[in-house]
Amino acid sequence: MKDYRIAVVGGDGIGPEVVREGLRALEALASFHGFKCRFQHYPFGANHYLKTRELMPPAAVAEMREMDAIFLGAIGDPRVEVGLLERAIVGGLRFELDLYVNLRPIRLYAEHLCPLKNKRPQDINLLVVRENTEDLYTGMGGFFKKGTPDEVSIQEMICTRKGTERVIRYAFEKARARGKARPRLTLVDKANAIRAHDLWTRTFEEVGREYQDVEKDHAYVDACAMWMIRSPEWFDVVVTTNMFGDIITDLGAMLQGGMGIAASGNIHPGRVSMFEPIHGSAPKYAGKNTANPLAAISAAQMMLDYLGEKESAKTLEKAIETLLVTRKIPSVGAESGLSTSAIGDLVIQEVQKPAA
Repeated sequence: MKDYRIAVVGGDGIGPEVVREGLRALEALASFHGFKCRFQHYPFGANHYLKTRELMPPAAVAEMREMDAIFLGAIGDPRVEVGLLERAIVGGLRFELDLYVNLRPIRLYAEHLCPLKNKRPQDINLLVVRENTEDLYTGMGGFFKKGTPDEVSIQEMICTRKGTERVIRYAFEKARARGKARPRLTLVDKANAIRAHDLWTRTFEEVGREYQDVEKDHAYVDACAMWMIRSPEWFDVVVTTNMFGDIITDLGAMLQGGMGIAASGNIHPGRVSMFEPIHGSAPKYAGKNTANPLAAISAAQMMLDYLGEKESAKTLEKAIETLLVTRKIPSVGAESGLSTSAIGDLVIQEVQKPAA
């Protein structure tokens, strides 16, 4: 029996509540599919910081490095300086563990969830591969004459050949693995205005020579945003920079029904990786048992797939799809009329049904 060690950071706001339902789904699947999950819980987040002034100690990162995966709820609290927790905990793990891929599936499960007219599930099923450790997120920069009329702020964008090539190569492999007759990979940049992105354009073309079976496409980020609304069916796999990936994947989340269904993986292939819902901590809903946990449950599904538990991952994804298509879960937001725990119960009941 496989025995997985999973680090769990519930975090802030609704994080602990939605993570709870994700862990319940994992335990239900483990009992059916013959594997075991051992959860190591960590307290990091706003409450812990306000009590101890500790953010993300190196010893904890070292422990997590030896785990099989990390499951994260949500980070952020209005009582703490904006970005402090996010940079230290989410960013800290991404950078310290070199989680250079941010993987964001955008799949519409049920037509009624999509805000676009006449778009069906077969029209919205794309995968965004976002570079996760470079760009404007490295924090290189600062302020001069802060708080004065002459204030200057600088944030430097960093792109390296190594970082660009490895994420582009990963995206080509993902395009192949999707199993389409003619896979397509679209590079999204802004090389016409940001000349540093010429590195992306050249690397994409050079690496692409090794993948003659994958169709290559290119879009500037503004055009990409337009086409995601106009013709989302055009996209198969997208690879893009850290900043642009952050933006277009939130747009993509709305195409699939909202942030309440959107999940992501922070991945270094072959190493411990981190999985999380992409919604925020939503402090106003904390402790009310009203937050929709489907995004966290979807993150658990991605984690199972990454760990190699393919059958369990497919079972969980099918359960989510069935519950949304049948409208047993009518929406992916807090307005569904169902409690957090009730949605978790429905998912568990669905995964425990005997195969047809």
